[in-house]
Amino acid sequence: MNFIAPINTNQLLEEAEKESLYLKLIEQINKDFNLANEGIDFPMSISPEELKIQMHEKIYRMIQYKFAEYLNLLYIIDVSEDQIKKLDGSDLVILAENVAFLILKREWQKVWFRNKY
Repeated sequence: MNFIAPINTNQLLEEAEKESLYLKLIEQINKDFNLANEGIDFPMSISPEELKIQMHEKIYRMIQYKFAEYLNLLYIIDVSEDQIKKLDGSDLVILAENVAFLILKREWQKVWFRNKY
């Protein structure tokens, strides 16, 4: 079975739940944010909808106020620089939403592969 990259956040989170990997995804996100010294501690009970909202807000604030840390986070999570460069940065809210999705997608990939192999 090959990894199929989800097309949006909702699909990704549904997939994670369906595969019973949602909690592993939360663990992975918490772990990588903490590695980047961006202490984030999503509770295991967080709903997919809430995770999506909080992740978006966190990235939005980082882009605005902690740009160096934001870049470090992307590096630690290993989000593709090319994908980031392709995003339109003219609207910060939309940019943060797209970046949050790229982060989730990369974290989901890690969790998925670790589970399969």
